[in-house]
Amino acid sequence: MISNIPALANTTQDFVQKLANYSWFKNIDFTQYTDQIEKGASTYASSFLNRLTTSLGTIISTITSFAVVAITVPVMLFYMLKDGHKFLPTIKKMLPKHQADQTISVLEQMSNTISKYIGGQMIECLFVGTFTAIGYVLIGQKYALLLGVFAGACNIIPYVGPYIGILPALIVAFGDNMLQLVYVIIVVLVVQQVDGNVVYPNIIGKTLQIHPLTIIIILLAAGNIAGLMGMILAIPLYAVVKVIVQNIYHIAMIRSEESHAQENSK
Repeated sequence: MISNIPALANTTQDFVQKLANYSWFKNIDFTQYTDQIEKGASTYASSFLNRLTTSLGTIISTITSFAVVAITVPVMLFYMLKDGHKFLPTIKKMLPKHQADQTISVLEQMSNTISKYIGGQMIECLFVGTFTAIGYVLIGQKYALLLGVFAGACNIIPYVGPYIGILPALIVAFGDNMLQLVYVIIVVLVVQQVDGNVVYPNIIGKTLQIHPLTIIIILLAAGNIAGLMGMILAIPLYAVVKVIVQNIYHIAMIRSEESHAQENSK
């Protein structure tokens, strides 16, 4: 990919030279726009600096929060899955037997839910990476396998991931010709449409027993409320909360039945 940089520079230079040779381009009088451009640039630069100064703290805070969550969450999930069973004896000692059994049951269900979610995400990323690479091979894209693997890895980030995943392919394609650039965009659009509307909702939905439409609604709502991190964490959090609510409802129903049984026995 690095070796393509000279070709990319030559392609850009050729494009500029061809543009300069067109008669309509030569006839344009740019001098009349000079003052307007200078004034507009000055106004825009001043406005941009003011906005940048006022929002710099927010930008730094957002980036820091994203970095902390992006690092902390995978580490927490790893140790929860790896060493979660070590907490069970402590729970049994701290709580009465009946409550301890219920708590352990809920924790085990939560652990299984997280494991299923991670497995589903891996399958979905594998789908995107595989079919993106196949699409690149079909259109004759250079470094098809490498670019496909990169696209699949980036796909773990909802919505934003596909745009990050396509950038290297666009750069390589631009170094060849504009038609190849169009082919790359078509391949990615087809794969992402199939993934976003069919594969992801069904794989994650069936894995976590969540309706595909519910997943789409959750992602849209989480994106509006909490942005990128909301979209990343929304589905696993929803699945865990669902497990907790189901167990609370189950316990409440059992106690209600026991209460009715005691009243009837009297």
